[in-house]
Amino acid sequence: MMDGATSSDPAVQIQLDRLNALALPQGGLGLAKMRVLMERLDHPERRLPPVFHIAGTNGKGSTAAFLRAMLEADGKRVHAYTSPHLVRFNERIRIAGTLIDDALLGDLLAEVLDLTGDLGASFFEIGTAAAFLAFARTPADACIVEVGLGGRLDATNLIPAPAVTGIAALGIDHEAFLLAPEDGAPADAMTRIAWEKAGIAKPGAPLVTQAYSVPMAEAIASVAQRVGAPLAPRGAGWDAAVRADRLHYRDDWGTLDLPLPTLPGAHQADNAALAVAMLRHQDVLAITEEAMAVGIAEARWPARLQKLSPGPLAALLPGTELWLDGGHNLNAGEALGAFFRARGPVHLVIGMLANKNPDALLGYLTPESIIAVPVPGHESHEAEAFRYARAAPDVTAALRMLADAAPRTVLIAGSLYLAGDVLRKNGQIPD
Repeated sequence: MMDGATSSDPAVQIQLDRLNALALPQGGLGLAKMRVLMERLDHPERRLPPVFHIAGTNGKGSTAAFLRAMLEADGKRVHAYTSPHLVRFNERIRIAGTLIDDALLGDLLAEVLDLTGDLGASFFEIGTAAAFLAFARTPADACIVEVGLGGRLDATNLIPAPAVTGIAALGIDHEAFLLAPEDGAPADAMTRIAWEKAGIAKPGAPLVTQAYSVPMAEAIASVAQRVGAPLAPRGAGWDAAVRADRLHYRDDWGTLDLPLPTLPGAHQADNAALAVAMLRHQDVLAITEEAMAVGIAEARWPARLQKLSPGPLAALLPGTELWLDGGHNLNAGEALGAFFRARGPVHLVIGMLANKNPDALLGYLTPESIIAVPVPGHESHEAEAFRYARAAPDVTAALRMLADAAPRTVLIAGSLYLAGDVLRKNGQIPD
């Protein structure tokens, strides 16, 4: 599926149209084109501030948000590259704490695209190159880079010497790319996913991970050992637990008593703990415990269990809590199920890409009603894919269908692309 991108700035839109016309990777991933592109750009990936590189199926974006909030609370200037965007492409590239402006974004995309006509580079490769150029040209104290897909062959994986790497929660996603047959790769699906994510490990750079099954942990450890990356898995190199509404963290250097995240969902404590562990296991930047506490409390990450603010969509159901989440796989379903079981009955508006498992969320959620909507601009599942679902042409119509029921809680979920459309329609543009 193409990510797509639009802009109100005509000069930027010209470059985004060129970007949107690029082919998606076919038949697998690879770094050959990205290596050529980096050489043509005089290797910006070698001139980045200290890099915090994060992989994972779920939680890597939230971990990046916690890292940025903690570093900025300590007074650091921080670059960040994340994906996908929700409303504007600019959201992917944050330069020294501020989203890239239209003029610079247009110039950078043009510069990269003008060098790639013969390469057949992908949408994500071009975006990554533009981000690396921006980061290499602007001084900062740290650079947070989120893996786009997988790890081993992801376009971000040309960073030669990160300060630290991390792996968040793991699950099945992007099977067509990550589970393609390959010599030397594990046969078991979950073990293969772990092996692919561990591909971001680099010599001498600590690799900090969550806890996984024994086969998955062994696959990650084998990769770390092969490349010479010190491994710090949860439960051995560090650990954390929630007690008495506090996040209690410990490692070989001591213990920390931290607040719980403001971000909703019990799983966010795990993401915050991973961010703390990544900061504690690198030795390039010193971060105070006070900054970690402030960052955990202040971190924000749109469309991940986000309660919608007053706006045009929210006004369609006055008195109803409207929640938004871009989750679309089993891990996301489990987190959503745990959250809404504690909140009582929920009505679900779901839109899911056609290449995703339609049962991923409904295996954990038991909604009072289900309304299926298309994901704008993408092939998506029809209502028949979701049990007992009615159909609506869009989210606005779906919310109007619920008006007579006067629901207390509504969840809109199933795709980050759908989430972006919801935020746009409700006037909540991420900044």
